[in-house]
Amino acid sequence: MNDSIDDYNYTYSYDLDYGDIDDIRAEHSQTEPMHIFSVVIYIISFMLGVIGNGAVIWVMAFKCKKRVNSVWLLNLAIADFVFVLFLPFFIDYIMRDFHWKFGVAMCKINSFVSVMNMYASVLFLTVLSIDRYVSVVHLNWCQKYRTISRAWFACGCIWGLAATLSSPALIFRDTMILGDKVVCFNNFHTHDPHVAAMRHITIVIIRTTVGFLLPLTAISVTGILLIVKMKQSGSSVQLSSFSKTVTAVILAFFLCWTPFHTFSLMELTIHSSPYLHNLLKTGFPLATSLGFFNSCVNPLLYMFLTKKVRNIIKQACLDITKNSLREFSQSISATEIESVAGVYENGVHGEHLASSTI
Repeated sequence: MNDSIDDYNYTYSYDLDYGDIDDIRAEHSQTEPMHIFSVVIYIISFMLGVIGNGAVIWVMAFKCKKRVNSVWLLNLAIADFVFVLFLPFFIDYIMRDFHWKFGVAMCKINSFVSVMNMYASVLFLTVLSIDRYVSVVHLNWCQKYRTISRAWFACGCIWGLAATLSSPALIFRDTMILGDKVVCFNNFHTHDPHVAAMRHITIVIIRTTVGFLLPLTAISVTGILLIVKMKQSGSSVQLSSFSKTVTAVILAFFLCWTPFHTFSLMELTIHSSPYLHNLLKTGFPLATSLGFFNSCVNPLLYMFLTKKVRNIIKQACLDITKNSLREFSQSISATEIESVAGVYENGVHGEHLASSTI
């Protein structure tokens, strides 16, 4: 635990960079509207995310034909699923008025998982977009080199890169006692305030560039090139179900995460304006909640836009219902048989006693 904090050891993002130290020092009430709103969104994200992503993982891993497309979507669903499993820690932290009771190790791991989810999601979406372009424009190359084994290798590289980019959370996340609370925060403290400021700025710039701007550029360029190529070839082919799903998932990601990255950049100039301080204090919880909500949006898009996934899940629900009814019916039948057998045995036993008495 550390005993001192400088101006660069806080942020307004409750989850990716948990907790504004000045606000925690002022002992915010857990009934504050922004906190209640965050908790509600996180609870909804947790319930929908666990069920939805779990269903998508089950479909992609065990029910769908093994293809490169299913590899990308499976890994994207795994990233979202692992993230939502950690949401109860965030919910507990806010509900306890920013008191962290899980220790410094979980403080680091919790933030590491949330940041890694953001990086993994956007990198998988980028690969999905590039792969869609290549599979349409460079068909001959794809037939030769676009294999499931190479897709899994690429996924391994993406997970490794996401973990590396998220490693600052393992280094700088820390806990500290503030009054009767233990807070989980970014501890950039050094004896040199300039070094602390540079650490904060560097992390935000890398996160915004690699986790947002570069993927946005790559996805936009490949999308435009694909449209141009199709127009040049005079193709009037309608977008496939997969292409519609990928497009919707990509749009959802950037709509959900754009406010967060915007506020992250604004936070770097926090000391220049009291108005900006108040704006961030109000807006960052909303932006973070919206970003986290993205983890439960993806599986809903798969189900609404992908007919095959929807049919598989529907059939699975029917099968589960039929099996449950069959087992229930069998259990009732077994109970009835046991009851009849019991009556029969009691009757036989009674006759035997009567004959013995006679």
